[in-house]
Amino acid sequence: MFLKFMPLFFVAFIGVFIVINMYIDRRFFKQLHLSDRTKKYLNIFLHINILGIVLYVLGRYLFDFPNWLYFLVSLPIGVLFLILCTAVFYDIFRVIIDKAPIKYNRREFFKKSLDISSLGVAFAISSRAIYEAKFIKLERVDIKIENLKKKYKIVQLSDVHIGGIVDKAFIKNIVDRVNKLDPDIVVITGDLVDIKISRAQDALDELKRLKNRLGVYFIVGNHEYFHDVDEIIGAVKKLGVKVLENENVYVGEVGEGFNLAGVYDVFGYRAEHHRPDIYKALENRDKNSPTVLLAHQPRYVDELIGGVDLMLSGHTHGGQLYPFKALVRLQQPYISGLHQHSKELQVYVSKGTGFWGPPMRLGASSEITEITIS
Repeated sequence: MFLKFMPLFFVAFIGVFIVINMYIDRRFFKQLHLSDRTKKYLNIFLHINILGIVLYVLGRYLFDFPNWLYFLVSLPIGVLFLILCTAVFYDIFRVIIDKAPIKYNRREFFKKSLDISSLGVAFAISSRAIYEAKFIKLERVDIKIENLKKKYKIVQLSDVHIGGIVDKAFIKNIVDRVNKLDPDIVVITGDLVDIKISRAQDALDELKRLKNRLGVYFIVGNHEYFHDVDEIIGAVKKLGVKVLENENVYVGEVGEGFNLAGVYDVFGYRAEHHRPDIYKALENRDKNSPTVLLAHQPRYVDELIGGVDLMLSGHTHGGQLYPFKALVRLQQPYISGLHQHSKELQVYVSKGTGFWGPPMRLGASSEITEITIS
């Protein structure tokens, strides 16, 4: 399906960034108190970024790039987005200064101060976002669940997005850290693979080393649909990982454990295959024990019919780049963290263990989540 619509996606994706480039150039760079030569260099910088985005799409879905090149061509998406945010604020304050009833000399002083500070902010937040993406934090969460008779440690991974920089070494580091936590179970809540499975296999094989007492469980996210969801499910199963496909299993000793259910992602409605089915997922569960549901997108909470005590999700990346949170909030009820959705149901949303697009995070760190339910 994805390959069928790839040309349209490619054109639309590049088109958006061309429009962003035009806005940055006309409403930000050209308004700066800089020499024409410097402005020309800034314009060349914008064109290089567009070229980088084109190469990023090609490297993500068609060709194999070395890690250093993939790193470079993936940065422009985040850099341009953060410069755009700076440009919008610059534009607003520039108009205010131009309209303010102040003397010419004072206006020029404020304008030059705005120019310098805006360029400094754009550089600083881009650098900070690249720096923050280097670290994966351990988030520890304690969750009380009614009728659970025994304590369990769940380690959640989500939105790893194997591909490009997220390679075998990246996954090896994650597995080593998870193993030190000595979990009862490990759950992977979607968007594990984001390239053709043949290119992801070496990284995937590292998951065989995950240590646990009661199993490793996986549900698909929306990105698995882009790269042959059946092929990815088959490859994950060969690792010894249980894929929950609108179904549930019982974890722990009977009477002391809990139901663990998992559904396909809501993207299945659009793809018209592998659709989520909560009725099937909760079929034949032990109704005397609590139920934990794995659902990739937090908005799936609207489809729940009761009988679920805790839902674990991802997808949002916590916004990944802070200003982007506002857009994510338009689509998802929760961005990150633990939420009491109703009297019976709690929802935990991971900010994701990897990243999509640029290796950048701002105000939304990557995480490995250690969840203790009791």
